Amino acid sequence: MELRNLEYRPVKVRGHFDHSKELYMMPRTMVDPAREAREAGRLSSSPESGAYVITPFHCSDLGITILVNRGFVPKKKVHPDTRQKGQIQGEVDLVGMVRLTETRKPFVPENSPERNQWHYRDLEAMARLTGADPIFIDADFRSTVPGGPVGGQTRVTLRNEHLQYIITWYGLCAATAYLWFKKFLRRTPGV
Repeated sequence: MELRNLEYRPVKVRGHFDHSKELYMMPRTMVDPAREAREAGRLSSSPESGAYVITPFHCSDLGITILVNRGFVPKKKVHPDTRQKGQIQGEVDLVGMVRLTETRKPFVPENSPERNQWHYRDLEAMARLTGADPIFIDADFRSTVPGGPVGGQTRVTLRNEHLQYIITWYGLCAATAYLWFKKFLRRTPGV
């Protein structure tokens, strides 16, 4: 119950990662506010696909193991051998936001624990597989290390899509009015 009140709140923990039990939430795109600002209003964009790296983290102060979303890696860097430099060893201080479990949305595939592919946060299943407690935090951007996952992947703000909505709905309204006019008003009987 206490965790429900902490969702989206920053917490600080101290401990070490267990990289041997990494989980991968995929496919994901990187949250990059600068890129999103540049591409705002475009009909299409080409963000790189990849995965979020979820790693068990043993909290030395609390004596528990939690799950940490270390951040985004591109598809070619999902395998840990391709990012050895970013596999942090030893004790670290980490700041992140508490996140709760997600329910599977329509059209989202089921998680595949046997293939280590996760499409949504199922904290109970992730905790069972890794031996961690069902506590999850998204590491902040400052946790990013060269060669490792890019932290700060929590989307807190919503995109402003108002212009796109206006164009879509007024365009549909204009098309409907034109078709209605063409079908009903243009066929007035001639004198």
